[in-house]
Amino acid sequence: MVRRLEEPHPLSKSTSEPADESDTRMPPDPFAAVLPALAALGAITSIAAINWSGEGKLATRTRTKRKTSAALRDLETCCMGLVEIFRRFQRHPRVFAGEGGQASAPLKFGVHGQRIRADAQRLYLQLMNDIASMLVLAAQNAFDVMTSIEDGDIDAPEEIFFAFGEQQDRLNTVLQTRVTLRTAVDTGADIAERLVALVAELKTYQKPA
Repeated sequence: MVRRLEEPHPLSKSTSEPADESDTRMPPDPFAAVLPALAALGAITSIAAINWSGEGKLATRTRTKRKTSAALRDLETCCMGLVEIFRRFQRHPRVFAGEGGQASAPLKFGVHGQRIRADAQRLYLQLMNDIASMLVLAAQNAFDVMTSIEDGDIDAPEEIFFAFGEQQDRLNTVLQTRVTLRTAVDTGADIAERLVALVAELKTYQKPA
């Protein structure tokens, strides 16, 4: 069961409140949050590989006990959860998208944004908890869906796997070219939305039980 993400809270100083520079903290490393969120997307895009590396079903192979419909439903929910996580990154660019810090620096650890209020640390950790949960669920659900494809319970055309592969290539480009943090966040948000549509399409190719 995929749990509902908690409502986001402001993670940086509000422009409507007087700045209290005596009660601010150095912000946590934004890449420490963005990288596992990108990894969760990568776990889902790995579905692309099953079209070429999967093997035919063997009579002696152990079948998963989980229903294909449940795996697909939960994977779609994971994609939606990742869309919300990346939107939360975008809503707080000073903390998660490099705004106010070394905005033009390539993607790496150690690029921090502007100072934040002391209570924002708790909110940052809540988002990190959501990301960690989503990473585990994305990996498990993607694996179960890949197993269902190998077992013949999902019979999708090659075009869908190519589409997953395109999103995987976009993630690889983000890492290989070391784009800025803002570009990584915006690209991740777009990939998450595209994965929602791809998983929804994949559901239409599930064979009747």
